[in-house]
Parts: sequence; C-alpha cells; structure tokens
Amino acid sequence: MNTEKDFSPLTPNIVRALNDKLYEKRKVAALEIEKLVREFVAQNNSAQIRHVIQILATEFALSQHPHSRKGGLIGLAACSIALGKDSGLYLKELIDPVLTCFNDSDSRLRYYACEALYNIVKVARGAVLPHFNVLFDGLSKLAADPDPNVKSGSELLDRLLKDIVTESNKFDLVAFVPLLRERIYSNNQYARQFIISWIHVLESVPDINLLDYLPEFLDGLFQILGDSSKEIRRMCEVVLGEFLKEIKKNPSSVKFAEMANILVIHCQVSDESKSTNDLIQLTSMTWMREFIQLAGRVVLPYSSGILTAVLPCLSYDDRKKSTKEAASACNHSLMKLVTPEDDEDDEESLTKTSPPSEETLKKEGDLNDSLNESQESVGFSNISFFTPASSDRSAVTLDLDGIVQVLDRHLHDSSTGMMTRIAVLKWLYHLYIKTPRKMFKHTDSLFPMLLKTLSDESDEVILKDLEVLAEIASSPAGQTDTSGLCDSMDNKTELHIPGSKMTDLSPSTPSMNSYFYKFMINLLKRFSLERKLLEVRGAFIIRQLCLLLHAENIFHSMADILLKEEDLKFASTMVQTLNSILLTSAELFQLRNQLKDLRTQESCALFCCLYRSWCHNPVATVSLCFLTQNYQHAYDLIQKFGDLEVTVDFLMEVDKLVQLIESPIFTYLRLQLLDVEHNPYLIKALYGLLMLLPQSQAFQLLSHRLSCVPNPELMRTVEVPKAPVKDKRLAQPHIDYSELLQHFDRVQSKHLEVRHQRAGRSEHPDRKLML
Repeated sequence: MNTEKDFSPLTPNIVRALNDKLYEKRKVAALEIEKLVREFVAQNNSAQIRHVIQILATEFALSQHPHSRKGGLIGLAACSIALGKDSGLYLKELIDPVLTCFNDSDSRLRYYACEALYNIVKVARGAVLPHFNVLFDGLSKLAADPDPNVKSGSELLDRLLKDIVTESNKFDLVAFVPLLRERIYSNNQYARQFIISWIHVLESVPDINLLDYLPEFLDGLFQILGDSSKEIRRMCEVVLGEFLKEIKKNPSSVKFAEMANILVIHCQVSDESKSTNDLIQLTSMTWMREFIQLAGRVVLPYSSGILTAVLPCLSYDDRKKSTKEAASACNHSLMKLVTPEDDEDDEESLTKTSPPSEETLKKEGDLNDSLNESQESVGFSNISFFTPASSDRSAVTLDLDGIVQVLDRHLHDSSTGMMTRIAVLKWLYHLYIKTPRKMFKHTDSLFPMLLKTLSDESDEVILKDLEVLAEIASSPAGQTDTSGLCDSMDNKTELHIPGSKMTDLSPSTPSMNSYFYKFMINLLKRFSLERKLLEVRGAFIIRQLCLLLHAENIFHSMADILLKEEDLKFASTMVQTLNSILLTSAELFQLRNQLKDLRTQESCALFCCLYRSWCHNPVATVSLCFLTQNYQHAYDLIQKFGDLEVTVDFLMEVDKLVQLIESPIFTYLRLQLLDVEHNPYLIKALYGLLMLLPQSQAFQLLSHRLSCVPNPELMRTVEVPKAPVKDKRLAQPHIDYSELLQHFDRVQSKHLEVRHQRAGRSEHPDRKLML
C-alpha cells in the first residue's frame, strides 16, 4: 500500500500500524481510531465519521494486501465501538466490507472478519435487524467453513444474533422467508444444522408466527430429515415435532391445503429405500394423519394423491409397523370424509336433497360402524375434525375421477400387496354406497378388472370384490335403459356368452338393475374361460353371492343364461356345481324350502326355470325332482336313462346322489319311504337308481336303505283309517310335465350329438380296424 497517500483524518502512524503484520500493532492503531471517532461523535461530525469508515473499507478491508485487510477489519470494529448506540446510522458501511471478507481464501482473515462483525453486532444490537438477511447469508457460509477456528468464531456470532432476534419484536419475517426457502435446500451438513437451529429459534419466539410461512420451507425440512447425520436428523425431528404441536393447537390458522401435496410427495418412498427414507415416510405419514383429522374436508381435493401415498403402505410388514398404522389411520379418516353430499351435482348441492332410503341408511350405518372398528383397532379413536365454515364446505370438491383412477391403477398392478387390494376394494364399495350416481359413470371401466380380481389368491380379497360387484348389481343408481345396455353388451366381446343375449332372457327372471345381468353373464363367461377358477373357487363365489344378493335371483338368472349356452360341456359342469350348492349349502336353506313345496306360482316358475337348465345334467335333474318331491317325474326321467350314454362320470354323479340321499338334506325323503302306499314312485325311482349302479359301495348303501322299506300291509292301521291323499301334483299350480320331459329329451339329444362329433374328431383313422 502506498503509505504516502493522504488518508486524513487518519494519521500516518495509524496507517502504518494498520498495515503491520503484527496483531499487537494493528490493535494499537484500532485504539487510536476509536479515540478519533469518539471525538467526531462528540463534535457530531458525521461527515468525518463516514470518511473514516470509507477509508477503512475501501483502502484497507478491500485491499489486495492481506495485512491491510486485517487492519481494515479491526479498524471498522473500533469505529463501531466508538459510535456506540449511533452505530446503527452507519451499519451498511460497516457491515458490507466485513461480509466481503467472509469469502477470503485466507482462513485467518475470515476469522478476523468474523471477530470484527461480532463486535459490530454486539454494539448495534437490535439496530442490525434491518440487515439480518445479509448477516444470515454470510453466517450460513461460515457455518460450513472447513477451518475449525472460523467455525468456532461464526458460532459465537450466531449465538449473539439469535439472542438479539429473540429479544426484539421488530424482526422482518416476510423479508427473511425467501432467503430461508433458498438456503434450506443446501446439501452441506453444517449449513443444514445452521438452518435448523435458526428455524428452531424463530419458532420459539412468541412474537414471530413462523407457522404462517411453513408451506414455504416444509419441503426443505423433510429433505433435511433424510440427512446422513444422526444429530441433524434428531434436530429436524424436534423442529417438525414443535410445528406439529403448534398445528394441533391452532388448526384454524393452518394452511393445510398448501402443504398437502408436500406431504404426499414425502409419504412415497423411492425404490432404493434406506432407513432415512423410512424416517421421512413415517414422519410425513404422521403429519398426513393429523392433517386429515384436523382439516377434514379441506383435504378432499388432494385425496387421489393421498391415496397414492397411503395405499402401498397398508401392505407393509412388521418392520414398518408404525408407518403402516399411520397409513391405516389416514385411510380410514379420509374415507370418513366422503359423504352422500359428494354425490350431488353442483346445482343440487345448493338445494335440499330428498332423504336417503332405509336400505341406503342401513348400508351407510354398517359401513361407518366398520370404519370405526377398524380405526379403533389401529389405536386412533376419538378424532376431532376441524370443520371449515359452511360457505367453504360447499366449495370443497371430491376428486372422484382422480380417486377412481388411483384405485383402478392399484387393482391392475400385479405387485400390489393383499392388504392394499383389500383397502382398494373397500374404497370402491364405500364410494358406491356414498356416491352411487357419480360412481356408476366409472363402472364400465372398472367392471372388467373387478371380474378379473375374482381370480385372486386371497379369499378375503375375493369377498371384498364380491361385495363391490354385488353393490353394483343391486344399486338403484345402476338402473339404465335396457335396450341401450343390450347394444353395448353386443359390441363388447367380454360381456357376451355365445348364444346369450339380454333380449332372450326369460320374462320370469327376477327384476334387478341392468348391471346384475351383466355381472351374471360375465361371471359365467369367466368360469367358462377359467375352469380352474370354477373348480377351486366357483362354489365359494356363488355361495357368497347368494348371501350378498338374493339366492333366487342368482339361480334364476344363471339358469336362464345357461339355457342358451353353446358350450354344452361347460353347461353340464356349471349345472352340476349349482346343483351341489343348492343341495348342500347352508346359505341356500330358504331357497330349498321354497322349492320343496311347489304351492305358489312363483315357486313353480322357479322350478321350471331351473329344470330347463338342469336338463344339461341328467343326474342333477333327478336330484332337483327329489328336492321338489316330484317323484313320478323323477321315475319317468330315470326310465329315459337307458337311452343315454352311461359313462364313468355319469355313474360317479349317481354315486354322489346316493350319498346325498343319505345326508340330512333328504331326511324328509327317507321318512316318506314309510308311507309306501302314497309314495310308490319314490321307491320306483330309487330302485331305478339302484339298477343303474354297478356292484359298488353306493349300490350296497342304497340297497340296504331300500331293504328297510316296510311292508305296506304291516304299516296299515285298523283303528284310524287314513283319508285318501290327493296326488301332490293336484295341489300345485299347473306344470306341464310332459313338456318338461320333451325338453329333457331335446337337451340330451344335443349333448349326444356333441359327444359323437367330438368322438369322431378325436378317433384314430384306423381305430375301427384296430378294434
């Protein structure tokens, strides 16, 4: 530095000492500067004060010579000390050159800059707050300084600045938040630690409402929560915990909507899952749980995103038990927010709607009870919701299209866990109960996947899937124009069984909504294409449907559809399955009683409908006659068995029928054997079955039963003569049994023709010669 240059009012001795390499000499110069500035203060000579500061800044602190820079820094600190409370008038001139030295390559110089700024801030106290952003920016850089001495000095300055902010009520939070939002994304651990410590301090100051600006930096906090440093993660957890406590205390002032998507993003873990990612997910899921419970319907527009994050977590194992429980609570709370109001159109939402039907209220009540039980099972009960004002409530719109899209995507994804699939199906059922009109707009797109889900490995998944399908099939909202439905079904191959058309259905088929028939046709189509599904789960699926829907409707519609089935082998197998369910399942008890006494027009119509389809399987037809006590007709059918092709499968079915006759289902039939005079055709029919059987265990069983039939002479009583009993058929509404026999013959002729065609195709050309 040119020492001959005029630096007045600084004396040559002061200038020389400021440039000296020895700290002690620079310190002496600083004391001289302090004395000089005090004199200017006493004279109220602000011009000279500014001149001294300018010389120290430009000629020394910003000099190219390192010792001059050190001298300038200590000189600026001396000016601040001399100015005392008046230093606030010159803070910009004092602070800017010091902050510039924070970027110096010399660690010693950075340390002196830190020391100088400490002295400036200590004197100015609250007056430095208007310059807080530049101070914070400079400190954030020093927090990551590699030199331990510089870092130690910056920590002292940091604590001083925090004390000043805590004591003051003039902190400009609005100006600070943009800087905080920028700096919070630093990847440096020390910078992150510095940021977290400041957020913690600001959050603890009563006069600073940092919660209002939480959406600005919440994402950054969750980023820091994934830091590799355990200490930084702990600090971040504490800060997030404090914010969550504050949110619970003052939910009405929280900007839930602005933070919902941030939580959704962090609730989803990337593929390369680490323990830190698990912590982020657990914390964000916990926040999401609280948000849903506190904000209520405010979060509904974000429900599709929330479900995207929550649903996969429901299939976690015990290693992530806490996250799974939080996700389950989120799921149940969100589900409760969907109400029948969400099924209204925008225009209707402003007017009073008609009261729901009793059946709808019952379903909603059962659904709410199950939701409450599920919520209590995961330990989240007595939830209080923050309810927005009524005017705000009407403005909240359920993102139904988005929700359905998310649910459908999870159903299609083969990697989706079992508990997630169950939750998806519960959601669909819930939506069909609460918002049936809007949901039926999505039914055509959901229907194929719901049918495919019947092939799921889990019984519980299938049960929930059947509940959804049953609700679709029975809901009044699903009633559409039948002709339009027929056209659409004819155009879609997956909804059509060859030879079956909606317009061909029997007029006696019980009336349900349009999707009921669609469901029955597609279910049989699926059984036809997936024989293993029919063998393993067919009976289970049909029994559950009989519980969820009316058993008579199920059997009536399936019989109508099978009557026109072109695949006769499948029709025979399906009839055999339905017959076994009808005769053995507890769920069909009422239907069996209805068929046992054909005394009403409805029961006769049902019998005739079943009979026509049961003709695809001769043994099943006989068993149906036994069930309905049409013993003469059963005998007539057995007489025709001599014209049929008796195969091993046929004999096995007769064997099973004999076993059924010995079961509790046919107790009444066995007791009727005591009344020989009035049940001659029953005995003839049983003897007919006996003659069909080879010498097997079933033959011995039936033969032994028939040997127990008493002599009619011994059964007569003299004391109380019996009144003549009319033929059972006379008490029934009219059934044309001769026409039924003719129908049986026609069906069996078709079966025989198909078997001959198959035999002809599979027979070896030289087979006759070989035989």
